[in-house]
Amino acid sequence: MSPPTAITTAFIPVHDPRASAHWYADAFGLGVVEESDASSVLAGSHGQVTLMGPKSGIHVEPGLPWATCNFRVDDLASVHERLARLGAHPSDELGDPDRCLFFTATDPDGNTILVTDR
Repeated sequence: MSPPTAITTAFIPVHDPRASAHWYADAFGLGVVEESDASSVLAGSHGQVTLMGPKSGIHVEPGLPWATCNFRVDDLASVHERLARLGAHPSDELGDPDRCLFFTATDPDGNTILVTDR
């Protein structure tokens, strides 16, 4: 019997994977697992995200108007404040406290990122 399907990473296009890796690490407390001029990988407690630069060969420009993944955090308010200090222009907190609270923000490459409380 084959193992169940596993989702291993989400991808975000960026201009400079090394610089972006450090921004995401600061913004979300993620660990930088690998970094290169082509891509960088960051890991959290339940998964990872790969920041793909132009040298990776992907044909997607940074500046996605929609989030390719979400970042679940324990303290939505403190992350909202941190992202505001980092110039990420977080939106107002939205959602239903009984289901899910969230906000969006913009990374330095103009990608929309989604931050949730669950």
